[in-house]
Amino acid sequence: MKIPRIVIAGSTSGVGKTSITCSIIYALQKHGFSVQPFKVGPDYIDPGYLSSISKHETYNLDAWLMGKNKLLTSFISNSNSDISIIEGVMGYYDGFGGNSNYASTHHVASLTKSSVVLVLDASKTSRSIAATALGFIKFHRNSHIVGIILNKIGSKKHELLCRTALEQTKIPIVGVIPKNHLLGMSSRHLGLISTLEEKTLKAKIIKISKIISKFIDIDKIIKISKNSVDLGREHRPVYKKTKATIAVALDTSFNFYYQDNLQALRREGAILKFFSPVNDKKIPKCDGLYIGGGFPEILAKSLAKNQHMKESIKKMSEDDLPIYAECGGLMYLTKSISSKDKKYKMIGLFDAETKMTNKMKLNYTKGRIVSKNSISDKLHDFRGHEFHYSHLEYVSSDSKFAYNLEIGEGIEKCHDGLIQNNTLASYGHLYFDSSNYAEAFVKNCTSYSRR
Repeated sequence: MKIPRIVIAGSTSGVGKTSITCSIIYALQKHGFSVQPFKVGPDYIDPGYLSSISKHETYNLDAWLMGKNKLLTSFISNSNSDISIIEGVMGYYDGFGGNSNYASTHHVASLTKSSVVLVLDASKTSRSIAATALGFIKFHRNSHIVGIILNKIGSKKHELLCRTALEQTKIPIVGVIPKNHLLGMSSRHLGLISTLEEKTLKAKIIKISKIISKFIDIDKIIKISKNSVDLGREHRPVYKKTKATIAVALDTSFNFYYQDNLQALRREGAILKFFSPVNDKKIPKCDGLYIGGGFPEILAKSLAKNQHMKESIKKMSEDDLPIYAECGGLMYLTKSISSKDKKYKMIGLFDAETKMTNKMKLNYTKGRIVSKNSISDKLHDFRGHEFHYSHLEYVSSDSKFAYNLEIGEGIEKCHDGLIQNNTLASYGHLYFDSSNYAEAFVKNCTSYSRR
């Protein structure tokens, strides 16, 4: 299948990849192209920006979680627009495990056979920018780099010095963006904003993209994207007959979901009904419940006040409704969430309390599922990832855990995945198609509906 595509990579984190990727999407749309965004890695934040500007849901491409075949299947099946654009993660060659290239942006570019435009921060250099560029081009036998964007250029003279130095690389410059502190995207979590702030943020993204797009040679970007090799036959997913209804928590507090996970549930025969634990008084009639990640601590006061919602979810669990919760969902199911001197009562399904910290825990995870649960009917090895600023305190000594961890922090050392009734809640996030999680969850929900 011939998919016009391009990867936007960076020399380091914070080089401006997201702002520039949004700007390229904006420019492509102004030229009449529809754009499908993708994000390398297990990121939930940047996809929100990309989805906002493109008006298409962003899909993650993570070799660690998905493996080569699932990654390619997702990329090919979801590339339904005129051009697909993949935003990289961290530095171009930064993979999992120190010296490893595995799961890096370069790895994903290689798997998808995509051409790469490298973003370089030129703010504190001139002629040396060529050495940096050459290093990235020659570091790997096939770098896939076919273009360079210079970010944070200080003046016309600075631009000329950089252009002259880069001539020897013979790699075309496809963008030169002036230094302007107003052109950066905030790293603030998209999941933490109210509806009003969301509209304000979207307006800011459009404003920034409009300005930056003027400094990008979009014709060269289009040419690069169209010069793509065939990726093989398109995979068309088979959707099973409707079997069950799953309620999915989705609002400004819970919104961290892999789009592939939601699609996997639909593919297995689930109807998804979305609701807000913050604003709604009741949960849609359902046969199962999925509470994803997010930052419930920000709206903890509102969550705590919605007593009817909390009582409903607890009763559903006690009635053995299949429930799966990740990270923010886990926090919501504990007795309380506390930050500094404030404590807010949560659902209290699990005998533990959530304590916020200033330390971010961001890891890939690896382990073994040792107890059957709401989303897994077999014991097997698994891979996942975790991203949280909290830990659980006063976890009951008789708590039952589903996961034994080899890599990752989890809830307790070497353990994650609390089980209570037919509920599973973990700090770790799973990619459903890495096993039969979606099939098992829908099957579990179907059995519940027939009771």
